[in-house]
Amino acid sequence: MASKGTVLITGCSDGGLGSVLALRFHELGYHVFATARDVSKMSKLAELANTTLLQLDVLVPEHTKSAVEAVTKETGGKLDYLVNMAGIGQFSPLLDENLDDVKRLFDIHVFAPLANTQAFSPLLIEAKGVAVFISSLAGHLHIPFLGSYAGAKIAIETMAETLRLEIAPFGVDVITIVTGAVKSMGHSHFEDHKLPEGSLYAAIASTVKDRAQGKDGIPRMEAEEYAQEVVQAIIEQRAGKFWYGQNADLVKDGTTNTAVSQVIGDAGMTMGTGLDRLGGVE
Repeated sequence: MASKGTVLITGCSDGGLGSVLALRFHELGYHVFATARDVSKMSKLAELANTTLLQLDVLVPEHTKSAVEAVTKETGGKLDYLVNMAGIGQFSPLLDENLDDVKRLFDIHVFAPLANTQAFSPLLIEAKGVAVFISSLAGHLHIPFLGSYAGAKIAIETMAETLRLEIAPFGVDVITIVTGAVKSMGHSHFEDHKLPEGSLYAAIASTVKDRAQGKDGIPRMEAEEYAQEVVQAIIEQRAGKFWYGQNADLVKDGTTNTAVSQVIGDAGMTMGTGLDRLGGVE
């Protein structure tokens, strides 16, 4: 049976949201080009029909070039959907940040999606397709210890919204998924989280570590529910921002409502972070 269309998704390693999105597209009858730095880590997708696994480290230009060539050969030079999902987490007070780590974070979340979209743009234009970028509620809030991650996410969101206007004359839509809290493997990468020696935040190191590991009391949406609605929004080509995930509607309303004061917003963001125990604040 012919596929409904084609989609390439970055960051499809097992346990990540990219893998769950790939499974949902597959269920709906699309030919999925699933990519990851290590093809062996896409075991949940390996045996699926109409699914092509490609090695793509988004920081390696040669990988991107090879992926474009592979998709072009398979599809005749068309790609209906490009989903820039690959990413990493970052959790640290800004004063403790290693700047090399921050630069890598921006490389992965900002510059790589732009480079990837530039490379695949001829295929998207040929298909009158859709480019998808993944943002985060963090970019619309001021969550302590997520400053660098939030900065990267709001940067790509702003760029994506601008690209939406610039590429529209060529028949391509751009969708930005502003993602709320969703269950994934992201917090599993912080098992050994430590603050650097001499950190001003040493007194609350355990609180920072707990929050990095997702032990913050915030409910998180199941990844399958997230994928179902996000994929539907993509195939319906809802150009612009699509807010989805736990607390997405709440944050959307709160951050776009000018009647919400900064004092109230700041109080909500610092609650439970341990910052109220520093600097003599009662």
